[in-house]
Amino acid sequence: MRITTLRPLLHPSSARRKSATSNSLLSPLIHHRHYAVQAPGAPTLQVFNRHTKQLQKTRAALDPEASRRVDYLKDEIAGRLCERLLDINRHFPHVLDLGANACHIARALTRPNPDPDPLKPSSPPLATRISHVTAAESCAALLYRDAEIPLEAELSLSCDELQDEEYVPYAPETFDAVVSSLSLHWINDLPSVLSQINTVLKPDCPLLAAMLGGDTLFELRTSLQLAELERRGGVSPRVSPLADVRDVGGLLQRARFKLLTVDVDDVVVDYPDIFALMTDLQAMGESNAVLGRELGPIPRDVLLAADAIYRALHGNDDGSLPATFRTIYMIGWKEGPDQAKPLERGSGQVNIKDILEGSGKS
Repeated sequence: MRITTLRPLLHPSSARRKSATSNSLLSPLIHHRHYAVQAPGAPTLQVFNRHTKQLQKTRAALDPEASRRVDYLKDEIAGRLCERLLDINRHFPHVLDLGANACHIARALTRPNPDPDPLKPSSPPLATRISHVTAAESCAALLYRDAEIPLEAELSLSCDELQDEEYVPYAPETFDAVVSSLSLHWINDLPSVLSQINTVLKPDCPLLAAMLGGDTLFELRTSLQLAELERRGGVSPRVSPLADVRDVGGLLQRARFKLLTVDVDDVVVDYPDIFALMTDLQAMGESNAVLGRELGPIPRDVLLAADAIYRALHGNDDGSLPATFRTIYMIGWKEGPDQAKPLERGSGQVNIKDILEGSGKS
Protein backbone atom coordinates (compact mmCIF):
# COMPACT_ATOMS: atom_id res chain seq x y z
CA MET A 1 0.00 0.00 0.00
CA ARG A 2 1.25 3.45 -0.65
CA ILE A 3 -0.09 6.46 1.03
CA THR A 4 -0.23 9.34 -1.35
CA THR A 5 -34.56 8.26 16.12
CA LEU A 6 -36.08 11.13 15.98
CA ARG A 7 -38.11 11.11 19.19
CA PRO A 8 -41.87 11.52 18.57
CA LEU A 9 -43.35 14.87 19.50
CA LEU A 10 -45.90 14.89 22.27
CA HIS A 11 -49.28 15.63 20.75
CA PRO A 12 -50.59 18.95 22.04
CA SER A 13 -53.85 18.77 23.94
CA SER A 14 -56.21 21.56 24.78
CA ALA A 15 -58.73 21.88 27.60
CA ARG A 16 -61.81 23.98 27.61
CA ARG A 17 -63.16 25.51 30.75
CA LYS A 18 -66.44 27.36 30.97
CA SER A 19 -66.76 30.56 32.88
CA ALA A 20 -68.24 30.27 36.33
CA THR A 21 -70.41 33.35 35.83
CA SER A 22 -73.86 32.54 34.49
CA ASN A 23 -74.36 35.83 32.64
CA SER A 24 -71.20 35.41 30.52
CA LEU A 25 -72.10 34.93 26.87
CA LEU A 26 -68.74 33.51 25.68
CA SER A 27 -66.73 30.98 27.63
CA PRO A 28 -62.96 31.57 27.49
CA LEU A 29 -60.83 28.89 25.81
CA ILE A 30 -57.73 27.92 27.75
CA HIS A 31 -55.10 26.08 25.65
CA HIS A 32 -52.49 24.01 27.46
CA ARG A 33 -49.29 23.69 25.45
CA HIS A 34 -47.05 20.66 25.72
CA TYR A 35 -43.46 20.54 24.51
CA ALA A 36 -41.28 17.63 23.45
CA VAL A 37 -38.34 17.23 25.83
CA GLN A 38 -35.14 15.40 24.93
CA ALA A 39 -34.48 12.39 27.15
CA PRO A 40 -31.14 12.67 28.98
CA GLY A 41 -28.26 10.80 27.40
CA ALA A 42 -30.01 9.93 24.13
CA PRO A 43 -29.05 11.82 20.97
CA THR A 44 -31.82 13.68 19.19
CA LEU A 45 -30.95 12.22 15.81
CA GLN A 46 -29.80 8.66 15.28
CA VAL A 47 -27.76 8.27 12.09
CA PHE A 48 -25.52 5.38 13.05
CA ASN A 49 -26.36 2.13 14.79
CA ARG A 50 -24.06 2.29 17.82
CA HIS A 51 -24.53 -1.40 18.66
CA THR A 52 -23.49 -2.39 15.15
CA LYS A 53 -20.45 -0.12 15.25
CA GLN A 54 -19.41 -1.60 18.60
CA LEU A 55 -19.65 -5.12 17.16
CA GLN A 56 -17.62 -4.10 14.11
CA LYS A 57 -14.80 -2.66 16.20
CA THR A 58 -14.80 -5.62 18.59
CA ARG A 59 -14.73 -8.11 15.73
CA ALA A 60 -11.81 -6.26 14.15
CA ALA A 61 -9.84 -6.15 17.43
CA LEU A 62 -10.30 -9.89 18.05
CA ASP A 63 -7.97 -10.52 15.09
CA PRO A 64 -4.95 -8.50 16.25
CA GLU A 65 -2.67 -9.40 13.34
CA ALA A 66 -5.18 -8.36 10.68
CA SER A 67 -6.10 -5.28 12.70
CA ARG A 68 -2.47 -4.16 13.04
CA ARG A 69 -1.89 -4.76 9.33
CA VAL A 70 -4.44 -2.04 8.48
CA ASP A 71 -3.21 0.49 11.05
CA TYR A 72 -1.46 2.41 8.27
CA LEU A 73 -4.31 4.91 7.92
CA LYS A 74 -4.94 5.57 11.63
CA ASP A 75 -1.21 5.75 12.36
CA GLU A 76 -0.65 8.22 9.52
CA ILE A 77 -3.46 10.56 10.53
CA ALA A 78 -2.56 10.33 14.24
CA GLY A 79 0.98 11.39 13.31
CA ARG A 80 -0.23 14.32 11.24
CA LEU A 81 -2.53 15.43 14.06
CA CYS A 82 0.25 15.25 16.64
CA GLU A 83 2.45 17.41 14.41
CA ARG A 84 0.04 20.26 15.07
CA LEU A 85 1.11 20.17 18.73
CA LEU A 86 4.47 21.51 17.54
CA ASP A 87 2.79 24.87 16.85
CA ILE A 88 1.66 25.16 20.49
CA ASN A 89 4.58 26.16 22.67
CA ARG A 90 3.46 24.89 26.06
CA HIS A 91 3.58 21.87 28.35
CA PHE A 92 0.40 19.81 28.82
CA PRO A 93 0.06 18.21 32.28
CA HIS A 94 -3.01 16.12 31.43
CA VAL A 95 -4.30 15.25 27.93
CA LEU A 96 -7.46 13.32 27.01
CA ASP A 97 -7.36 11.11 23.93
CA LEU A 98 -11.08 10.78 23.19
CA GLY A 99 -11.98 7.83 20.98
CA ALA A 100 -8.50 6.41 21.29
CA ASN A 101 -9.08 3.29 19.17
CA ALA A 102 -5.87 1.27 19.74
CA CYS A 103 -3.97 4.20 21.33
CA HIS A 104 -2.60 5.49 18.02
CA ILE A 105 -2.14 8.99 19.47
CA ALA A 106 -0.03 7.68 22.36
CA ARG A 107 2.23 5.80 19.94
CA ALA A 108 2.54 8.82 17.67
CA LEU A 109 3.60 10.97 20.62
CA THR A 110 6.39 8.57 21.53
CA ARG A 111 7.89 8.37 18.03
CA PRO A 112 10.87 10.56 17.10
CA ASN A 113 10.10 14.25 16.65
CA PRO A 114 8.63 14.69 13.13
CA ASP A 115 10.15 18.17 12.84
CA PRO A 116 13.53 18.14 14.61
CA ASP A 117 15.33 21.40 15.32
CA PRO A 118 18.54 21.52 13.21
CA LEU A 119 20.13 23.87 15.74
CA LYS A 120 19.88 21.28 18.51
CA PRO A 121 21.90 18.06 18.75
CA SER A 122 18.73 16.05 19.50
CA SER A 123 15.00 16.66 19.41
CA PRO A 124 13.03 14.62 21.94
CA PRO A 125 9.61 13.16 21.02
CA LEU A 126 6.45 15.10 21.71
CA ALA A 127 5.76 12.85 24.72
CA THR A 128 8.27 14.90 26.72
CA ARG A 129 5.86 17.86 26.58
CA ILE A 130 3.00 15.85 28.12
CA SER A 131 2.86 14.61 31.72
CA HIS A 132 -0.05 12.18 31.42
CA VAL A 133 -2.42 10.91 28.73
CA THR A 134 -5.86 9.39 29.42
CA ALA A 135 -6.97 7.20 26.52
CA ALA A 136 -10.77 6.84 26.46
CA GLU A 137 -12.48 4.35 24.15
CA SER A 138 -15.85 2.57 24.15
CA CYS A 139 -14.48 -0.70 22.68
CA ALA A 140 -12.38 -2.44 25.33
CA ALA A 141 -11.03 -5.07 22.94
CA LEU A 142 -9.62 -2.35 20.70
CA LEU A 143 -8.39 -0.16 23.56
CA TYR A 144 -6.30 -2.97 25.09
CA ARG A 145 -5.33 -4.65 21.82
CA ASP A 146 -1.68 -3.61 22.09
CA ALA A 147 -1.40 -3.45 25.88
CA GLU A 148 1.56 -5.84 25.87
CA ILE A 149 3.50 -3.93 23.20
CA PRO A 150 5.77 -1.29 24.80
CA LEU A 151 5.80 2.30 23.59
CA GLU A 152 8.86 3.69 21.82
CA ALA A 153 9.45 6.27 24.56
CA GLU A 154 8.37 6.83 28.13
CA LEU A 155 4.82 8.14 28.48
CA SER A 156 2.46 8.10 31.45
CA LEU A 157 -0.68 6.49 30.00
CA SER A 158 -3.95 5.32 31.54
CA CYS A 159 -6.94 3.77 29.77
CA ASP A 160 -10.64 4.39 30.44
CA GLU A 161 -13.41 2.29 28.92
CA LEU A 162 -16.35 4.51 28.01
CA GLN A 163 -19.87 3.17 28.49
CA ASP A 164 -21.24 5.53 25.86
CA GLU A 165 -19.20 7.30 23.18
CA GLU A 166 -21.81 10.09 23.11
CA TYR A 167 -21.08 11.00 26.76
CA VAL A 168 -17.80 12.45 28.10
CA PRO A 169 -17.80 11.32 31.77
CA TYR A 170 -15.28 13.75 33.27
CA ALA A 171 -15.56 16.69 35.65
CA PRO A 172 -15.48 20.23 34.26
CA GLU A 173 -12.05 21.80 33.67
CA THR A 174 -10.15 18.53 34.03
CA PHE A 175 -7.85 18.47 31.00
CA ASP A 176 -5.20 20.75 29.55
CA ALA A 177 -5.89 19.46 26.02
CA VAL A 178 -8.28 17.07 24.28
CA VAL A 179 -7.11 15.13 21.22
CA SER A 180 -9.32 12.93 19.04
CA SER A 181 -8.25 11.04 15.94
CA LEU A 182 -10.66 9.25 13.56
CA SER A 183 -13.54 8.70 15.96
CA LEU A 184 -15.80 11.76 15.80
CA HIS A 185 -17.19 10.81 12.38
CA TRP A 186 -19.15 7.97 14.08
CA ILE A 187 -20.82 10.27 16.63
CA ASN A 188 -24.57 10.77 16.24
CA ASP A 189 -24.86 14.04 18.19
CA LEU A 190 -21.62 15.81 17.32
CA PRO A 191 -22.68 19.26 18.62
CA SER A 192 -23.38 17.76 22.05
CA VAL A 193 -20.05 15.94 22.21
CA LEU A 194 -18.12 19.05 21.17
CA SER A 195 -19.92 21.03 23.87
CA GLN A 196 -19.01 18.37 26.46
CA ILE A 197 -15.38 18.54 25.34
CA ASN A 198 -15.44 22.30 25.86
CA THR A 199 -16.76 21.72 29.38
CA VAL A 200 -14.01 19.28 30.45
CA LEU A 201 -11.25 21.55 29.11
CA LYS A 202 -9.55 24.08 31.34
CA PRO A 203 -9.78 27.73 30.25
CA ASP A 204 -7.51 28.68 27.34
CA CYS A 205 -6.82 25.05 26.44
CA PRO A 206 -7.17 23.45 23.00
CA LEU A 207 -9.11 20.72 21.25
CA LEU A 208 -7.21 19.07 18.40
CA ALA A 209 -9.24 16.60 16.35
CA ALA A 210 -9.16 14.78 13.04
CA MET A 211 -12.20 13.14 11.45
CA LEU A 212 -13.07 11.69 8.09
CA GLY A 213 -15.40 13.93 6.13
CA GLY A 214 -16.35 15.47 2.84
CA ASP A 215 -15.55 13.34 -0.20
CA THR A 216 -13.98 10.43 1.68
CA LEU A 217 -14.16 7.27 -0.46
CA PHE A 218 -16.02 9.12 -3.21
CA GLU A 219 -14.58 6.64 -5.72
CA LEU A 220 -16.11 3.70 -3.86
CA ARG A 221 -19.39 5.53 -3.26
CA THR A 222 -19.97 6.44 -6.92
CA SER A 223 -18.91 3.02 -8.19
CA LEU A 224 -21.28 1.15 -5.88
CA GLN A 225 -24.16 3.48 -6.72
CA LEU A 226 -23.71 3.07 -10.46
CA ALA A 227 -23.30 -0.70 -10.13
CA GLU A 228 -26.49 -1.03 -8.06
CA LEU A 229 -28.42 1.12 -10.51
CA GLU A 230 -27.29 -1.11 -13.33
CA ARG A 231 -27.81 -4.47 -11.64
CA ARG A 232 -30.72 -3.83 -9.28
CA GLY A 233 -32.39 -0.67 -10.53
CA GLY A 234 -31.97 1.20 -7.24
CA VAL A 235 -29.46 2.53 -4.72
CA SER A 236 -28.98 1.65 -1.05
CA PRO A 237 -26.68 3.48 1.43
CA ARG A 238 -23.41 1.55 1.24
CA VAL A 239 -21.09 4.31 2.51
CA SER A 240 -21.75 6.26 5.70
CA PRO A 241 -22.64 9.98 5.48
CA LEU A 242 -19.91 12.34 6.60
CA ALA A 243 -19.69 15.95 7.74
CA ASP A 244 -18.56 18.63 5.33
CA VAL A 245 -15.65 20.92 6.09
CA ARG A 246 -17.94 23.96 5.74
CA ASP A 247 -20.03 22.69 8.68
CA VAL A 248 -17.18 22.06 11.12
CA GLY A 249 -16.41 25.70 11.87
CA GLY A 250 -20.05 26.37 12.72
CA LEU A 251 -20.19 23.32 14.98
CA LEU A 252 -17.10 24.49 16.87
CA GLN A 253 -18.52 27.99 17.29
CA ARG A 254 -21.81 26.52 18.51
CA ALA A 255 -19.81 24.57 21.13
CA ARG A 256 -18.27 27.88 22.37
CA PHE A 257 -14.77 27.32 20.97
CA LYS A 258 -12.64 30.32 20.00
CA LEU A 259 -9.63 30.95 17.70
CA LEU A 260 -10.70 28.24 15.27
CA THR A 261 -8.49 26.57 12.69
CA VAL A 262 -9.96 24.09 10.21
CA ASP A 263 -8.08 22.53 7.32
CA VAL A 264 -8.41 19.53 5.03
CA ASP A 265 -5.89 16.93 3.99
CA ASP A 266 -6.24 13.97 1.63
CA VAL A 267 -4.62 10.60 2.20
CA VAL A 268 -4.77 8.49 -0.97
CA VAL A 269 -4.17 4.74 -0.69
CA ASP A 270 -3.82 2.48 -3.74
CA TYR A 271 -5.45 -0.96 -3.67
CA PRO A 272 -5.23 -3.83 -6.19
CA ASP A 273 -9.04 -4.13 -6.41
CA ILE A 274 -12.28 -3.17 -4.70
CA PHE A 275 -12.26 -6.39 -2.66
CA ALA A 276 -8.94 -5.48 -1.00
CA LEU A 277 -10.29 -2.03 -0.13
CA MET A 278 -13.45 -3.39 1.49
CA THR A 279 -11.50 -6.08 3.33
CA ASP A 280 -9.23 -3.44 4.85
CA LEU A 281 -12.19 -1.25 5.84
CA GLN A 282 -13.71 -4.22 7.65
CA ALA A 283 -10.44 -4.99 9.42
CA MET A 284 -10.23 -1.33 10.52
CA GLY A 285 -13.74 -1.51 12.01
CA GLU A 286 -14.80 1.20 9.55
CA SER A 287 -17.61 -0.65 7.77
CA ASN A 288 -20.97 0.95 7.13
CA ALA A 289 -23.15 1.33 10.26
CA VAL A 290 -25.97 3.54 9.00
CA LEU A 291 -29.43 2.88 10.37
CA GLY A 292 -31.76 1.54 7.70
CA ARG A 293 -28.98 0.10 5.58
CA GLU A 294 -29.59 -3.13 3.68
CA LEU A 295 -28.47 -6.04 5.85
CA GLY A 296 -26.29 -8.82 4.58
CA PRO A 297 -23.34 -8.78 2.19
CA ILE A 298 -23.34 -6.90 -1.09
CA PRO A 299 -24.25 -9.29 -3.94
CA ARG A 300 -21.22 -10.54 -5.82
CA ASP A 301 -22.51 -9.37 -9.21
CA VAL A 302 -22.83 -5.84 -7.82
CA LEU A 303 -19.27 -5.98 -6.48
CA LEU A 304 -17.89 -7.22 -9.80
CA ALA A 305 -19.73 -4.47 -11.66
CA ALA A 306 -18.52 -1.88 -9.12
CA ASP A 307 -14.92 -3.05 -9.55
CA ALA A 308 -15.15 -2.59 -13.32
CA ILE A 309 -16.75 0.86 -12.95
CA TYR A 310 -14.13 1.83 -10.36
CA ARG A 311 -11.34 0.97 -12.78
CA ALA A 312 -12.98 2.78 -15.68
CA LEU A 313 -13.70 6.00 -13.78
CA HIS A 314 -10.90 6.27 -11.23
CA GLY A 315 -8.27 3.60 -11.94
CA ASN A 316 -4.54 4.38 -12.07
CA ASP A 317 -2.36 3.67 -15.09
CA ASP A 318 -0.70 0.76 -13.28
CA GLY A 319 -4.06 -0.98 -12.72
CA SER A 320 -4.44 -0.09 -9.03
CA LEU A 321 -7.47 1.65 -7.55
CA PRO A 322 -7.01 4.87 -5.53
CA ALA A 323 -9.10 5.41 -2.41
CA THR A 324 -9.26 8.95 -1.02
CA PHE A 325 -9.58 9.48 2.72
CA ARG A 326 -10.36 13.18 3.17
CA THR A 327 -9.44 14.22 6.70
CA ILE A 328 -10.77 17.34 8.41
CA TYR A 329 -8.40 18.72 11.05
CA MET A 330 -9.80 21.15 13.59
CA ILE A 331 -8.31 23.19 16.40
CA GLY A 332 -10.45 25.18 18.81
CA TRP A 333 -9.63 26.88 22.09
CA LYS A 334 -11.81 27.14 25.16
CA GLU A 335 -12.29 30.77 26.08
CA GLY A 336 -10.07 32.06 28.87
CA PRO A 337 -9.62 35.39 30.66
CA ASP A 338 -6.10 36.01 29.29
CA GLN A 339 -6.77 34.66 25.81
CA ALA A 340 -6.03 36.81 22.79
CA LYS A 341 -9.23 38.15 21.25
CA PRO A 342 -9.86 39.44 17.74
CA LEU A 343 -10.47 43.16 17.31
CA GLU A 344 -13.99 44.39 16.73
CA ARG A 345 -15.26 44.33 13.19
CA GLY A 346 -14.54 47.60 11.40
CA SER A 347 -11.76 48.70 13.78
CA GLY A 348 -8.96 48.14 11.26
CA GLN A 349 -6.95 51.18 10.11
CA VAL A 350 -5.38 49.69 6.97
CA ASN A 351 -7.26 48.47 3.92
CA ILE A 352 -5.91 45.10 2.80
CA LYS A 353 -6.89 45.97 -0.76
CA ASP A 354 -4.34 48.80 -0.76
CA ILE A 355 -1.65 46.44 0.53
CA LEU A 356 -2.36 43.80 -2.13
CA GLU A 357 -2.50 46.35 -4.93
CA GLY A 358 0.72 47.97 -3.73
CA SER A 359 2.58 44.64 -3.60
CA GLY A 360 1.32 43.83 -7.09
CA LYS A 361 2.71 47.05 -8.54
CA SER A 362 6.13 46.53 -7.02
